[in-house]
Amino acid sequence: MSTTSDSAAARVLLDSPHLHSGIKKATYRLMPMLIILYFVAFLDRTNVGFAEEALSVDRGITAGAYALGAGIFFIGYAIFEIPSNLLLNKFGARFWLARIAITWGIVAALFAFVTNDTMFVWLRFLLGVTEAGLFP
Repeated sequence: MSTTSDSAAARVLLDSPHLHSGIKKATYRLMPMLIILYFVAFLDRTNVGFAEEALSVDRGITAGAYALGAGIFFIGYAIFEIPSNLLLNKFGARFWLARIAITWGIVAALFAFVTNDTMFVWLRFLLGVTEAGLFP
């Protein structure tokens, strides 16, 4: 008997005008920013592949350091994914997504100053750390 009352309560909740209003607000306010951020994240991840030759010729980055840097990005991302989502819950989506975008942009800009293998690998790790929490 409780299952019918539970499903009736769920039906009332799903038909709520407040729920529809909240979904509409999220769709128009949050989704454009998320789409832009996801697109930039995709470009950022593929960009390092295009820069491999230039990094080796201009900056002397070895193939081994490049491979380590390409992979260590995901290690930083994976380690800080859960803490980032816990902080997102604490501070709110607006603040936390802005923090991700700003710190991510700063670290991405620092790649202009890469001079050696160590700096490249550390910046790739830091880029993964700053970008963690974006996709969930």
